[in-house]
Amino acid sequence: MIPVTKPFLPPKAEFDKYVTEAWNRNWLTNNGPLINQLELKLKDYLGIPHFLLLLNGTIALQLAFKALGLKGKFITTPFSYIATVSSAVWEGLEPVFVDIDPETFNIDPDQIEAKITKDVSCIVATHVFGNPCQVEAIESIALKYNIPVIYDAAHSFGARYKDLSLMSYGTISTLSLHATKLYHMTEGGAVATNDPDLLKKMAFARNFGHKGETFEGVGINGKNSELHAAMGLANYPYISQIIDKRRELTELYDLIFKQNNVNLRRQRILDHTDYNYAYYPVVFQDEEEVLRVVEALEGNYIHPRRYFFPSLNKVPYVPYQEMKNSENLSKRILCLPLYYDLTESDVDYITRVVIRTLKYKS
Repeated sequence: MIPVTKPFLPPKAEFDKYVTEAWNRNWLTNNGPLINQLELKLKDYLGIPHFLLLLNGTIALQLAFKALGLKGKFITTPFSYIATVSSAVWEGLEPVFVDIDPETFNIDPDQIEAKITKDVSCIVATHVFGNPCQVEAIESIALKYNIPVIYDAAHSFGARYKDLSLMSYGTISTLSLHATKLYHMTEGGAVATNDPDLLKKMAFARNFGHKGETFEGVGINGKNSELHAAMGLANYPYISQIIDKRRELTELYDLIFKQNNVNLRRQRILDHTDYNYAYYPVVFQDEEEVLRVVEALEGNYIHPRRYFFPSLNKVPYVPYQEMKNSENLSKRILCLPLYYDLTESDVDYITRVVIRTLKYKS
């Protein structure tokens, strides 16, 4: 069976070394030495001034909303993972959707300004599949209306735009370090900001608001554990190797489809981007074609993912707002398997099933 993704696992002895350290200290959580060590390593790798590790990427979004004191409505994209919207709705915010650029898959900045009203308190944009949003255009709008920008950078670890980590952009950026991501700590997330006061708020909030024996505002339990940090530290030396392997597999997919004259549309990556090859999304002619390919792949023990489906403006707990580009794309997109342990022969097998299905319609 070939899954759509598979966690990278370091040599077990390297993971065990860190676990043994935590075991011997009997310090398993509450801002332990391994979490602090990993936080400093990732802060240095990403080149950002203020960075906090958290339990997951959803809590990262929730802390960002709380730290900024958001109320009312927020501008966001309909083409993202459900947590981008559900975490905000959970906090009592109402999404105002702005359609996407059908080539980059990101929120279309040319459509944002028309949706801003006095009730809009923030822009929440996603770097979809690690492809940078048009950050300059979004920042210009945010400055004009004096509202913050949160970037959901869940897919963006290792991606850079104009020589800066994508975590460098926005008022706050949030990250997922879940096991399905190219770099992970089993379960994990993070926030980054250039504002030290915001970081201080989020640092208190991730630990119930504790400030010694007193409390600095309301908080939640957003801390991560030493055992998760052990996985993050063991995986850390392999980041470049992981990205390089995913790039090679992506290029192989592209080459095989090109050699066989299969014209599957691919996401247009923004210029000046050092891409991280987080996913391999392809866009088919219509939903019927997607469903045929999914059926054929699963019949051959290959499990792709319709990612993202459905378009978030169609989930039942938000008022429907028509988003033609996002709705169209969500019906036609499919992520094919991509992960470190995937082999060239796996890619050859996957592509042969796709090509055969497209060329020989029943």
